[in-house]
Amino acid sequence: MKNKMTIKTFKTLLIAVVTVLLVTACSVSNNKTRAVTGTIELTGIIQQTGMTTYQYGTHILTTDKTFYALKSSNINLNKFIGEKITITGKKVSGYPIDNGPELIDVLEVRE
Repeated sequence: MKNKMTIKTFKTLLIAVVTVLLVTACSVSNNKTRAVTGTIELTGIIQQTGMTTYQYGTHILTTDKTFYALKSSNINLNKFIGEKITITGKKVSGYPIDNGPELIDVLEVRE
């Protein structure tokens, strides 16, 4: 009888642990890549790129943890300088280079 209780308790604990892991792994938060669309969503302050060692991107987005180089052929990023915004974009392959940041091609901006 005790052995059956131990197995039942173990199964219940295992199901609880697997459930917690799945919920944690499936949650999507800011600054994470969205696997389905290949896009990334970032929130931070946008600034124009000045003199840099890496020489790519027209603007930078500074988040709580890091910063990203930005470019966009469709959106005038100058309109958002100094503002806290959320962008949706795609990482440009081949970057970072020269010890610079990731380069993001901005597709959408939300204030």
